[in-house]
Amino acid sequence: MDEKTIEKTSSYVCMVDDRKLAVLEKYLMEHGWKSEPFPPHARWKAMKDKINIVAYNSGKMTVQGRGTGEFVTFFLEPEILKEVRLGYEEILDGTADKVEREDDFTPHAGVDESGKGDFFGPLVISAVYVDAESRVKLLKIGVKDSKKIKNDRKIALLAVQIRKIVAGKFATVSIGLDSYNRLYDKIGNLNRLLAWGHARAIENILERAPECTWALSDKFGNESLIKNALMEKGRKIRMCQRTKAESDIAVAAASILARDEFVRKIHDLGKELGVLLPKGAGTIVDEAAKRIVEKFGQEKLSTVAKMHFKTASKALGLSL
Repeated sequence: MDEKTIEKTSSYVCMVDDRKLAVLEKYLMEHGWKSEPFPPHARWKAMKDKINIVAYNSGKMTVQGRGTGEFVTFFLEPEILKEVRLGYEEILDGTADKVEREDDFTPHAGVDESGKGDFFGPLVISAVYVDAESRVKLLKIGVKDSKKIKNDRKIALLAVQIRKIVAGKFATVSIGLDSYNRLYDKIGNLNRLLAWGHARAIENILERAPECTWALSDKFGNESLIKNALMEKGRKIRMCQRTKAESDIAVAAASILARDEFVRKIHDLGKELGVLLPKGAGTIVDEAAKRIVEKFGQEKLSTVAKMHFKTASKALGLSL
C-alpha cells in the first residue's frame, strides 16, 4: 500500500467475527479510546484522534475519519483482522483478476521479464521466491504488476523493499544487446529467447532458495519451451504458466525487480552514448534511432537496440 493511498483513505468497511470484535473493543478501551453513544443495530462505538469506529450487530464494522488509512494498515489489519484488504478490495471480492486466496497460497517463485517490447535496452528476467511470511509483507507495501506503476522512482523504491523482504531470495538475468542480438540471430524466435532467460533465472533462484518446489510465469508460448530450456537441477521444479500471471504476488514482485534493472540499464546505455534512450516503441523511438545512426553510424545502433525490431530497419533505411 503506497503512502498516498494510506493518507487519502478516510473510510473503511469490513466484516469482523465476535471474537475479534471483543479483542478490538478491549484494546481500544485500554488505550484511551472513548466510548460514544452508538446508532441503532450497533454494539458499540469508539472514537479517538478524529477516527470513529462503529461495530454493528451484523458483524459489519466501519472506520471513518482522518487517520483511517494509517490505523487500518498498521494496526487493524495486521493485529486484529490478520488479513490485508485495504487497496485489494476488488481482488479479494473477485471483481478483478483472480489472485490466490491465503488458504490456497503455497510458497513458490514468480518469474517475469522487462524490456521485451522496448526497442532500446536489454531484456531482463527476474525470479523471486515468496513464502507465507514474505507474501504478507509484499502485499502490505503495495506490490503489484510493474506495468500498473508508471513512476520509475516508485519502481526503484519498491524494488529495494522487495529485495529486503525476500532476504536475498531473488535472481535477475540481464541479456545485454550484444548477447541479445547474437542469440536472436541464432535462435530466430523471441519466445525461445524468453524461455532461455526464464530458465536461467529459475536455475539461479534455486541456488538461493533450494526449498522452492514450483515456479509461475506468464504464458508467452508453448509450455514446453521453459521446461526444455531448464538444466538438470531446474528440471526438478514444477513449472507453471498462465495468462495474467502478474496478478500473482511472486510474479508481480519479479516484474518490479526486472523493470527496475531494465530502467537502470537503459539509463546507463544512454549516458554512455550521451543521448536519452526513450522506452517502448513508436514515433519518438523511431526518431531517436535515426539520430543515433546519423550521429554514430549503423554499427552503434546494435549496441543499444534490439535489431529485429522494425524500428531498426527504418533507421537503417532498409525496406520492410
